Amino acid sequence: MQAGSLAHRDNREWAGLPYTWLYQYPLPIPSVKEPKMWINSNVTGELIDYYEVSIQSLQQQIYPNNQPTHLIGYDGLAVGETFIIERDRETVVRITNNSPNVAATHLHGSPTRAPWDGWAKDIIETGQYKDYYYGNHQSARTFWYHDHAEGQTAVNVYFGQAGMYIIHDPDEDALGLPDIYGSNDIPIIITSKQYNQDASLDSPADERESLWGDIIQVNGQPWPFFNVEPRKYRLRLLNAAVSRTFALYFSDDQSSSNKIPFQVIASDSGLLSSPATSDQVALSMAERWDVVIDFSIFKGHNITLRNDELMGDGEAYKYTDQVMRFVVSEQSVADNTTVPEQLRDIPALPDHSQIDQQFAFFRQNEWVINGVVFSDVAHRVLARPPRGTIEVWELANHGIDATHPVHVHLVDFKILSRQGGRRGVQNYEALGLKDTVWLDRGEVVTVEAQYGPWDGLYMFHCHNLVHEDHEMMAVFNVTVLADLGYNETSFEDPMEPRWRAKTVRAEDYTPDAVEAKVQFMASLKPYSNIDESTR
Repeated sequence: MQAGSLAHRDNREWAGLPYTWLYQYPLPIPSVKEPKMWINSNVTGELIDYYEVSIQSLQQQIYPNNQPTHLIGYDGLAVGETFIIERDRETVVRITNNSPNVAATHLHGSPTRAPWDGWAKDIIETGQYKDYYYGNHQSARTFWYHDHAEGQTAVNVYFGQAGMYIIHDPDEDALGLPDIYGSNDIPIIITSKQYNQDASLDSPADERESLWGDIIQVNGQPWPFFNVEPRKYRLRLLNAAVSRTFALYFSDDQSSSNKIPFQVIASDSGLLSSPATSDQVALSMAERWDVVIDFSIFKGHNITLRNDELMGDGEAYKYTDQVMRFVVSEQSVADNTTVPEQLRDIPALPDHSQIDQQFAFFRQNEWVINGVVFSDVAHRVLARPPRGTIEVWELANHGIDATHPVHVHLVDFKILSRQGGRRGVQNYEALGLKDTVWLDRGEVVTVEAQYGPWDGLYMFHCHNLVHEDHEMMAVFNVTVLADLGYNETSFEDPMEPRWRAKTVRAEDYTPDAVEAKVQFMASLKPYSNIDESTR
């Protein structure tokens, strides 16, 4: 296989160690994570899946002609295995930290009770473990799990702590979409990294602006290829980069000037109401878009997934305008999959025209929200929406030197408007719900959400991980709690002592001990009263 054309690249540079093996290595497909135990709940009679994950060091051969690269990932993998969970099947995931760094794990997109949401200060020290309890009550969608430790998130995610967590819903099966994981339903986890001359990662630990990276990796492999048949494929696109935003499109290498149309079928928050046809999709950090592309008319062609570098504010390096290649077979195959005209009904929120909260994102020594930093405990709670209420938030990027992907924990929101940026609300943005939205320089975005289904303290923040680590994170408190006091059985406090990380002891990992812990957690019914309107 040939690398991309070099003729127009003489004036483009590398930021770090050059990588010249474009499209010579296959796309790795993360394996499916299997439960360690199945525990029959004494409360519901339903099975709870129990998993164990170890954060640990690994060596991975990134450069064929150099030494292996030191990484730190889930179960010694970078990226982590894929969880595929049936809707309404509760899970307990035990994260054991066998790495030298502190950690915290966030299931991004999940309406998790506060003690298990990955609160940035709820850290797991080296030699400790924490049990995370998830309800998994949402409709089919692509979550992802990643580190969320205060001041350490950029390093931990960059070195490998990220993976997909897919909610499977039988209702989605009836649609006829491509749905065989690893065959025609493919995880595409995109990162952007930079390497030193010895093939070690150039760490973002001391970075205060952004780390763009000049090496584009998919599922951990720089510029891979993937062999496909001439049929439809579902690609679950996830931007897990520290700082780089992508604008992705497909081109036929035999006519690279034309963008190939595809259908966007799902967002961060699950299926759109109907497919959106587009020839490009913007993907800022932490965003997910599921697209279906039909390769049937491209038999024997190479189709390249490319990046329009005018999107975002990342530096353009040697090959940062390319992502991966799809090599289409010449052999015809049957394809019984389809993309229906309607995908699902998304309940409309009641009309709510006024703006309830205004948040400005800018730099003031540190990166701040409304001038407040996350470490300012006395002032970091910027909103107190009563549980179940609908609010419109105005998110404004007052800076001229950086863009900000804003993630709001707990809720799904609808993008209502964009003003002042380089684009309006895109057709695919208008047809679904989100948990992360990109703010262009000078742009004001309004979003609407119902704040629930749970009470408690939750974070919202910029998902440029350098900005997040340097304080661009604040808190909202669902339901006003007098003096921030908590009922210990109500799961509102993300730092409630009994759910904090514990020192690793062999006796805690025996089947009897695990079952006792899971049964105790289930007996408190943390997910029994989920508001149906949030599903």
